[in-house]
Amino acid sequence: MVDLLVIGGLGVDIRAQVPALPLPAADSLAVPPIELRVGNTGAGVALAAHALGLRVALVDVLGADPAGDVVRAALARTSVRAVLADAPAGTRRSVNMVDPAGRRMSLYDPRPWSGPAPFAEAELAGLVREAAHVHVSIMDWARDALPALRAALGAGVSLSTDLHDWDGENDYHRPFADAADLVFVSDVRLGERARKAAAGLAPRTVLVTGGAAGATLHGPDAPPAHVPATTPPAAVVDTNGAGDAFAAGLIAARLRGATPLDAARYAARVAAAACTHDGMEYPAGLLPRD
Repeated sequence: MVDLLVIGGLGVDIRAQVPALPLPAADSLAVPPIELRVGNTGAGVALAAHALGLRVALVDVLGADPAGDVVRAALARTSVRAVLADAPAGTRRSVNMVDPAGRRMSLYDPRPWSGPAPFAEAELAGLVREAAHVHVSIMDWARDALPALRAALGAGVSLSTDLHDWDGENDYHRPFADAADLVFVSDVRLGERARKAAAGLAPRTVLVTGGAAGATLHGPDAPPAHVPATTPPAAVVDTNGAGDAFAAGLIAARLRGATPLDAARYAARVAAAACTHDGMEYPAGLLPRD
C-alpha cells in the first residue's frame, strides 16, 4: 500500500537565474550556472509528499534520453516507487527563468503523447487500489484513463487534480475536474471569475491559489475561506514547485485527519518552506511535518 499515487507529470526543469522578469532587451545576458534537474508538476507533488513522510508511487512516461536519466537519478535518491513506460517523443521539459525575488516564468515543452495508451487499464486500476489517495496531473495520456482511474478508487479514497492556470473555459481541463473530489487551480487567468469558476465545480472541494496572496478554500458545506500565505522561514530562493508543495501538504494533512481548512493552513506552511530551497529535491527537515 502507498499513501499517495501520482499519475503523470514527470519531466526536467532547465533553470536559469535572470536579473529581472520580463527580461531586458539584449542580445545576450550572462547568468549564473544553468542547471538541468528533475521537475514538472507530478515530480513536484511526489517529491514534496515524500519529504513530508508519505509513501509515494508515481506512474508516467519518460524518454530514453539524457533528460530522462536526470529524472531517474533523482527518483533513485528517494523511496518513491516509479512505474515508467517509454516516451518515444522524449522527456517533457521546461525552461524556468527565475528572478532575484524567486518569481518565475516557465516555457513548457510537453512532448505530447501519441499512439496507444502507455498503460493498460488493468495495470492502472491495480495501482489505484493500492493507494490511499490519487493525484492526477493534467497530462495528455492520463486524460483518457480518467474513467478507469475513478472506477478503481476504493471506499473512502479520494482523487485530486491541479488545473494550474485554467481560464475556466478550456474544455481540455474539464474531464480532470469532473473526475476529481479535490481540485487545485491558480487564479492567474481566472482573476475576478475565480469564485464563479469554483462554484461551477461544486460539490468538489476547490482550492484557488494566488501565490503570495494566499489561497481560498471553497468547500461544499461552508462559505469560501481565505487562507493567508505563510511567511517563509528563510529567504525566498525559488517559487517553482511551491504550488505542488501546497498540494502535497494539503493531501498529507487530509490523510492524517485534518479538516480541509486546517489542511490548507498547513499546506501554506509547506509551500512557504519549499520556496526557500532551490529545486524540488527537498533536504530532510526542510518541509514541516507537523
